Amino acid sequence: MAEQVLIQFRADKALKQEVTEIYEQLGLDLPTAFRMFMSKSKMVKGLPFEAILPEQSITRAEAKNAFYELRQQAAAVPEMSLDEINAEISAARAERKR
Repeated sequence: MAEQVLIQFRADKALKQEVTEIYEQLGLDLPTAFRMFMSKSKMVKGLPFEAILPEQSITRAEAKNAFYELRQQAAAVPEMSLDEINAEISAARAERKR
């Protein structure tokens, strides 16, 4: 067996917990998942996934402004009663059956 080395790094606690739970659902522990990541990186001679920037990106401020604009538009939509909602659902289902 090859000589073993210890690898340490810092990560966000919540992110580590989420990722650990995902790997556990797959039947893996975190060290095994990282060894798999490193082995695959060696095989492909790079990252084992595509790492590209999106063609179009928006800033956090732009996203926040878009959210608030959509929220204002939604506020202008009149409220529907439960009967109106159910009637709309029934009409859509009837249309699908045709």
